[in-house]
Amino acid sequence: MRPRAVLAALATVLIGAALSLAPPPEASPAAHTTPAAPALAPQALDPPVRFTGGAFDTCEAPGLAEMRAWRGSPYGAVGVYFGGRGRGCPGQRELNRAWVSAVHTMGWRLLPLYVGSQAPCVVSAAKRPFALGSNPWDQGTREAGDAVRAAGALGLGAGSPLYLDIEAYRDGDAGCAATTLSFVRAWNREVRRLGYLPGFYSSADTGVRDIEAQRRAGTKDMPAVMWFARWRGRPSLYEESVLRPEAWTPHARIHQYAGNVSESYGGHRILVDRNAVDAPVARVVPTTTRTSPPDIPDAPGTLTAPGTLTAPAAPPTPDSEGPRP
Repeated sequence: MRPRAVLAALATVLIGAALSLAPPPEASPAAHTTPAAPALAPQALDPPVRFTGGAFDTCEAPGLAEMRAWRGSPYGAVGVYFGGRGRGCPGQRELNRAWVSAVHTMGWRLLPLYVGSQAPCVVSAAKRPFALGSNPWDQGTREAGDAVRAAGALGLGAGSPLYLDIEAYRDGDAGCAATTLSFVRAWNREVRRLGYLPGFYSSADTGVRDIEAQRRAGTKDMPAVMWFARWRGRPSLYEESVLRPEAWTPHARIHQYAGNVSESYGGHRILVDRNAVDAPVARVVPTTTRTSPPDIPDAPGTLTAPGTLTAPAAPPTPDSEGPRP
């Protein structure tokens, strides 16, 4: 073979080898198909709105005059019990979309709390009528849909945290804890699917401790934000003994450090629980924006409206939730 022909053949071999080793070209964007989001799942595209500072929560949303007067308090956020069959104050005479818009315009930031079904071994006698049934996963999914509907009706938009309130339950009851965990995980999963952020409130010595153990074990469908109750009288967001230092950080903790405290600002007295916050708060949809809550089918016979409940009058003991909404 002539030298020129040898060189041409060698070049052909080398080019072929190089092409065989090169990674395949990426497909054009049109070739990628993104699965359509479920029809009932609003998408939270924006990052959470965060708040750092003091907050109070109280059983029934205060009137606008009280909220205006309390702007002179050390608090910048307020916990509102916006839904759930287990609320201690289900009437909520003040709480509607106009109230949400008005207090948000005043500068308040909102922490929405949902008090649904409770652990089968819940300590509070007032909460026992709302104990979980035999299918906690389905119950959690249904109540998550109810929570999202209620939040949307108040103008709390996608991306808002919704805090599931699970009251203190009997320590050491493994079956009860497992049932409660199933409910919480299902609620978390569905709230996420519907475009909201699942938060969790409970006693540090029961619900919070058990959820932290599941987080360490790698269990899925954990809450995105942890609101723990330990009434020491002083805030300690990042010093809670049942939570590892890396748990729910950064910007994902609330500490309820005192409860049933009577405080007065601007001539208006309210019985409150005190909280230290470094966590997401509600994303309030402007009243000029016309939105409807997601069309989530109701499950028959699961979410009945309870009568008004009265919390036990016994004083709280140290390191416990005490009487709660």
